[in-house]
Amino acid sequence: MTVMLGSQFFDVLNASVQVATLLVFGGTAVAALAQIRHLRASNELDALLRITEQLRADELQAAFRYVETELESKLADPAYRAELGRRGFVDARTHPEMTVCNWFNEVGTLVKNRLIDERTFLDLFSRLVTYYWGRLEGTIALLRRERGPGQYENFEYLAMLALAWRDRHPNGAYPPRAKRLQIADVWKEPDTDA
Repeated sequence: MTVMLGSQFFDVLNASVQVATLLVFGGTAVAALAQIRHLRASNELDALLRITEQLRADELQAAFRYVETELESKLADPAYRAELGRRGFVDARTHPEMTVCNWFNEVGTLVKNRLIDERTFLDLFSRLVTYYWGRLEGTIALLRRERGPGQYENFEYLAMLALAWRDRHPNGAYPPRAKRLQIADVWKEPDTDA
């Protein structure tokens, strides 16, 4: 009988050790998942900060200004359009719109591959994306003549997401239950009279 009790004791002890081991492994797995989430959030934040830094860079700012102020008149020139329409290298020094297209395409790749959180990016930049897609859609059509629909497809994907975001949030993405501040437009009357 003593041998039987000893055997039962070791069975209970063995089962307890297995349960404890399972709890340790489970706790380790939970901690690892938390670390992975934290690391992913840190990497996404770093990527968003780099995008914001790039957005403020002089070269990209100059290219944005070019698209906004000069591109439309440049596209009236058939020779300028022909440079965009033929296959091969397009020099960004004479076509600064390429810098803007490339930047949005790179960012679209990051969003598409979930290296940047789509919701966070669109909350910050959906208006910028849709505005420049509208200004550059004709340019992209020219580029796709010889290069096909894959040219700037990640910019297109980003624009599609941004347009859908704006449809869902026509007045912004302010939290619906949060109180709004009253903002006084002190310049409205003088500007209306001007």
